[in-house]
Amino acid sequence: MTRSEAQGRLTGIAPVSVIDIGSNSVRLVVYEGLSRAPAVLFNEKVLCGLGKGLALTGRMDDEGVSRALASLRRFRALSEQAQAHKLYVLATAAAREASNGPDFIREAEEILGCEIEVLSGEKEALYSAYGIISGFYDPDGIAGDLGGGSLELIDIKGKSCGQGITLPLGGIRLSETSGSSLEKAATFAKKQIKTAKLLAKGEGRTFYAVGGTWRSIAKLHMEIRQYPLHMMQGYEVPLQEMLAFLDDVITAKDSKDPAWQAVSKSRRSLLPYGAIAMREVLEAMKPSKVVFSAQGVREGYLYSLLSEEDQDTDPLLVSADELAILRARSPEHARELEDWSGRTIPVFGIEETVEESRYRRAACLLADISWRAHPDYRGLQAVNIIAHSSFVGISHPGRAYIALANYYRFEGLNDDGTTKPLTAIAGDRMAELAKLLGGMLRVVYLFSASMPGVIDHLRFRPSDNPDLDLEFVVPHDYCDFAGERLDGRLQQLAKLTGKRLAFVFE
Repeated sequence: MTRSEAQGRLTGIAPVSVIDIGSNSVRLVVYEGLSRAPAVLFNEKVLCGLGKGLALTGRMDDEGVSRALASLRRFRALSEQAQAHKLYVLATAAAREASNGPDFIREAEEILGCEIEVLSGEKEALYSAYGIISGFYDPDGIAGDLGGGSLELIDIKGKSCGQGITLPLGGIRLSETSGSSLEKAATFAKKQIKTAKLLAKGEGRTFYAVGGTWRSIAKLHMEIRQYPLHMMQGYEVPLQEMLAFLDDVITAKDSKDPAWQAVSKSRRSLLPYGAIAMREVLEAMKPSKVVFSAQGVREGYLYSLLSEEDQDTDPLLVSADELAILRARSPEHARELEDWSGRTIPVFGIEETVEESRYRRAACLLADISWRAHPDYRGLQAVNIIAHSSFVGISHPGRAYIALANYYRFEGLNDDGTTKPLTAIAGDRMAELAKLLGGMLRVVYLFSASMPGVIDHLRFRPSDNPDLDLEFVVPHDYCDFAGERLDGRLQQLAKLTGKRLAFVFE
């Protein structure tokens, strides 16, 4: 690990770089380190269009090759500047299929000073699957990774995946194969999708959409829908809504809408072809919903390098714990909250699902990350950091739940304009859980002065007193902690839960 005064980075790991040479773009991503939830230190792409003309000539575009090689020179310099200890380079459809691909790879390896792994279609599908496995909790469905030259499809169940396939349905290729005719593109795509027998097993499950063009479609959907959380990872759209929207994209029905400006000009021309490819997949598969992923081949490749033990860890809890280490007054206190809240939630009659338990634990780990802000803005800062952080292994309702719990923890248990958009995303159940956890945290943070060593000795229990429902039991050694403000917080929790609560020191 390079020596640094920076306290905003984890110690004990060194940066790694991944260069992804695709048919449309060439991208460098420098990660903080090889870990279960790697943070991005630097990210840059160049839309080189290597696959332009490939379907017609069998060669990568000469101008695209020149731009790509120039980009690789810069990317090597950037990787070294970021002090990455390892550079991994992957190449996909254009490089593996073009007649001038081997010459390009040799020149690129000379520039980068390392070997380039040219992925087969099956290997590309496998890494895409690993990207989904690394970024979603217990995934179940089929992943599709749409690049400029090809579409990879693969079945995923938990941490297992099937045999991947590749189809010539990338955005650039589909446009060129069809002579820029949307009708011909649809006919060609339908014919190719009929060969994808694995889609028959996807009915009622989830379709995980990977790739820049499909992410642009999701971004456009967010803008038109005025969705309040601009977070690509885990964005969900029900099947019928997605199919109707794809038809609108193909016909450019609302192309004059300012929302279309959210998509870069370089991506806009490929949107109809990406929409055609997705529509044919969805009509053949009949999933329950489409979920978009910011995780793909690069993240999947890094996941493949991890030990089995690291692969088995929960990326949400790993990243939440890391953020507590970087920003909380006491990570140990945050972990105590995680355990204490797990013991306390059932006392209030709540039976959590496994997923709800994960979100509660993450909320506790993140409950003190905004303590340096002005007291009037700690809740807002917590919402901003949590709602917009690059967490994986989390749904949008789960993200809203964690953000809301920490907003309530600082700002009180009343809803206002800040909570309305997140509450709508969270849904009734998650919003209620968030408020309950926020109320609990308001009591124990005030009790413990945000420091470890006290919370483990506190507990709620049913009361024998006919005037009470639950007693907050405090060891006599902590009787000096009693106070009016603490009583006030407990009564706020009592009002929220409809239970009569009181402190009992014994």
